[in-house]
Amino acid sequence: MTAPRPARAAWLGRRRYGPVHDLQLRLQEARAADLVPDTLLLLEHEPVATLGRKADPAHLRLSPELLRARGVEVFETGRGGDVTFHGPGQLVAYPILDLKPDRCDVRRYVRDLGHIMRSLLALHGLEGAMLDGAHLGVWVDLASPRRWPGEDEAMLPAKIGAIGVRMSRWVTMHGFALNSSTDLDLFAGSVVPCGIADRGITSLAALLDAPPPAPQALALASLPYFASVFALVIEPLLDLSALPDDALPSLLLPPENSP
Repeated sequence: MTAPRPARAAWLGRRRYGPVHDLQLRLQEARAADLVPDTLLLLEHEPVATLGRKADPAHLRLSPELLRARGVEVFETGRGGDVTFHGPGQLVAYPILDLKPDRCDVRRYVRDLGHIMRSLLALHGLEGAMLDGAHLGVWVDLASPRRWPGEDEAMLPAKIGAIGVRMSRWVTMHGFALNSSTDLDLFAGSVVPCGIADRGITSLAALLDAPPPAPQALALASLPYFASVFALVIEPLLDLSALPDDALPSLLLPPENSP
């Protein structure tokens, strides 16, 4: 095991997908060159349907033109997986982490992200399960959301957290999306989530008797889990939500990589 290393985390508020994707790419390059520390971007997105490398365009419920007319952007991205949806009320986490020297294992990294989402669910009395293969992500059983009975025994499995990652020289980007108060009708009406048509989606709002946590509260609650799982010492959460997109690079990238 290597010693814990410093990292920083930033809350970006609600952002369009494109500028944050560009920021991730630049941070990934800077991290690979050891110009920035491990960085965790936490945010919500404006409504967007994203297509991964293996996406089937048929998994968009509507044409890109009709989706855009309804306020849902469409964006092709280099992450793994099929089609997914991001929108307000969803915690999106983009870790820009160097997995070298001792965490160079894609499967382990994906399961670590699932563990963090499951830990956040457990804070609210819910038991999620990390599934692999075609059903990659975190799931709950709508028939017993406080206890996962096992994949074969689950009566009404529903996905609550999605995972899609990309790596370059063992530096990560993309990450996970956990539904808190996400508009599930807009979600389900926009895409076939991850290409899985025979199972549902859900959110903390749909499962809890109390109001669901805001994504910013989930972001703050996630920091101890990121620190524990990835052996990080994370600085206090930076709140950059009030800044415009073009101001973020000057704060998060080294000067030579900033505008």
